[in-house]
Amino acid sequence: MTRIVVVGSINMDLVTLAPRFPAPGETLTADHFLTVHGGKGANQAVAAARLGAQVALIGALGDDAFGGQLRLGLTDEGIDLEHVRSIDNCASGTASITVAQGDNHILVVPAANARVTPEQVEHAKSLIERADAVLVQMEIPLETVEATVRLGHQLGVPVILNPAPAQPLSPEWLKLARYVTPNQHELATLLDADSSEDFRALMRRAPCPVVLTRGDEGAWYSEDGEPMHQRGFHVDVVDTTGAGDTFNAALAVFLHEGLAIAVKKACAAAALSVSRLGAQGGMPRLYEVEALLEQQP
Repeated sequence: MTRIVVVGSINMDLVTLAPRFPAPGETLTADHFLTVHGGKGANQAVAAARLGAQVALIGALGDDAFGGQLRLGLTDEGIDLEHVRSIDNCASGTASITVAQGDNHILVVPAANARVTPEQVEHAKSLIERADAVLVQMEIPLETVEATVRLGHQLGVPVILNPAPAQPLSPEWLKLARYVTPNQHELATLLDADSSEDFRALMRRAPCPVVLTRGDEGAWYSEDGEPMHQRGFHVDVVDTTGAGDTFNAALAVFLHEGLAIAVKKACAAAALSVSRLGAQGGMPRLYEVEALLEQQP
């Protein structure tokens, strides 16, 4: 069984479904409200577990009601939470998400996620050493992201860095990541470049290999220095929340099969995720990905 370690955020998503996004200063009557378990770290952990991997999560929760609910949900998915800290007198992370017309707007409050430390990652060194791949995102402190990339490189374990929310990063340690997985805007931000520049040129400028997500167009990745395209899969879009997290999880789970196959399966998994409501709620099982690949080979 593939062993995946995820270092990242755990949030309660506060989701509002609306007919459209309100204009600045406008009050709009929405259709529905629900709370959904989320956070990029937790999302990627859940997606990887549903795709058949053995998953451990490194992160932090507050001592509020959301913290207990989130921990229980992750336990029910079979995820190892030994390295998820509970922090006293601290709120758990939240994300306020508005979904309208097949797209989403998101505001994140880190709370406990801001207290995931490099020491916590170092304490899990033996766990990371046994992993087939490590996933890390940018909803935790940057110093912890860097510590994860450096430790994975030191141990010879591939680290996949999902640079979202995006910010410029130091090439000095970014080059130690096995892959970075931005969209075009995130890649430009990562390199402190103009987002209007051709994405293939941006990919060539990156200090480490890039797997670039392009929504329903699919993904681009580098093979022997030349960008290669994996087309997207056709589905009816309901909610794009969590699509990137599903893509990253699948990429890590199937990486041992080779990059081209992993990207193809990641695109299929991401497509299935947008055909359903919710981040974790939309994440597919392995047999569903295999079925879609048979239907749209």
